[in-house]
Amino acid sequence: MAAPGGNPEFNFDLDGDTLREECGVFGIFGHDDAAALTALGLHALQHRGQEAAGIVAFNGERFHSERRLGLVGDHFSSENTIKRLQGRVALGHVRYSTTGETILRNVQPLFAELSAGGLAVAHNGNLTNGLTLRRELVAQGAICQSTSDTEVILHLVARSQKPRIVERYIDALRALEGAYSLVAMTNKKLIGARDPLGIRPLILGELNGAYILCSETCALDIIGARFVREVENGEVIVISEDGVESLRPFPRMHPRPCVFEYVYFSRPDSILGGRSVYEVRKQFGRQLAQESPADVDVIIPVPDSGVPAALGFSQEAGIPFELGIIRNHYVGRTFIEPTQTIRALGVKLKHNANRAVISGKRVLLVDDSIVRGTTSVKIVRMMYEAGAREVHMRIACPPIRHPDFYGIDTPEQKSLLAATHTLEEMRDYIGVTSLAFLSVDGLYRAVGHDGRDPVRPQFTDHCFTGDYPTHLTDIIGESAKQQLSLLAEAG
Repeated sequence: MAAPGGNPEFNFDLDGDTLREECGVFGIFGHDDAAALTALGLHALQHRGQEAAGIVAFNGERFHSERRLGLVGDHFSSENTIKRLQGRVALGHVRYSTTGETILRNVQPLFAELSAGGLAVAHNGNLTNGLTLRRELVAQGAICQSTSDTEVILHLVARSQKPRIVERYIDALRALEGAYSLVAMTNKKLIGARDPLGIRPLILGELNGAYILCSETCALDIIGARFVREVENGEVIVISEDGVESLRPFPRMHPRPCVFEYVYFSRPDSILGGRSVYEVRKQFGRQLAQESPADVDVIIPVPDSGVPAALGFSQEAGIPFELGIIRNHYVGRTFIEPTQTIRALGVKLKHNANRAVISGKRVLLVDDSIVRGTTSVKIVRMMYEAGAREVHMRIACPPIRHPDFYGIDTPEQKSLLAATHTLEEMRDYIGVTSLAFLSVDGLYRAVGHDGRDPVRPQFTDHCFTGDYPTHLTDIIGESAKQQLSLLAEAG
């Protein structure tokens, strides 16, 4: 077994060894309890962003905004806060920062008073030309108040010469590149938009005549709302007192939603693309068991995201499933001064081995993904310390070899374990008896396809394949890296 952490590229920053969720949006039009329902919807979407939350409401005369750093429940469970957010229209957002630092002025929804009236915008995704557009706008005299790429959208709407707000909004969308699910709110409308490829999800729901736009169906479930349909790729939805209007301002394109919604980001109880996320994740495990079987005594999930795939593997292989790792749900980031000694203990604050089901056994760990690999090293060592005879590992997605620029916070390519190591080197680094990943075609088969269509891929899967479906204007060349650095420092 190799000495864990021997490669200087890989430290024991356990908080950094994970894929960070993008963001979650929730908007409702035409309900007396709009703000309270929005707060509940954001609770259901909390897994998509834990750094900040915000709600903007309109009471028929004026807009009111409440934006806070921290969790939804820390700020929006207060009766006084909800009372300040009066009105029958509300828009909310939970955030994990993919562009711009976590500072209050970056917290969404962003709001501006335009010549056409107030406009609030909440964004899930990332613009791959946001920095370029920002630089052009600033050169033309724009004054940016945040370091978020979402603010670019407000400026583009403000500068459009179109007569109606919806036309100005669509005019702004035409300039955008990358991934976005946007919900905007005016004094008369709630407007949703999904990027032409449909990379980020957006759902239309209904509750007693009030219409809802949100990131996942689990946000509808929490308030008892009815799922209507998914907003289509390239579609703009306009909700007003006249009902729901669907606009198709862009040429129709073959949809390519992000496959990581199935792998990791969506909540297991959500329905995506007509499929249960939970069942798809179990199918990942079944497919993995067919492709890479293991002669072991027990299947153990790495909690929580590895549980459905481990169940599927267990059922397919006929090997017992056990909770061999117990997760502490009440620990966030390490709360003690992060000395090297404390960092070395960090994984035990979050996970502890269940020795009773591990000691003397040949163990198979099932996880959803490997990013840097540092957490995997720690968990494997924990298994051996708990008495495991052998520790094998199966990963319910293909190797992550390429960074993301569409709203998922992935490390630079040089810090991705699979980008710099062969499979055997990864196995040796992590310290497992055997290691295998789900194949790309196996991933597609688990979601109901015959395999990946290389001519017209059914999903956005660049983290595995390097096939980026849009232009990456901000990412090309060293100048883009300097721009990213400057933007981070601007916070």
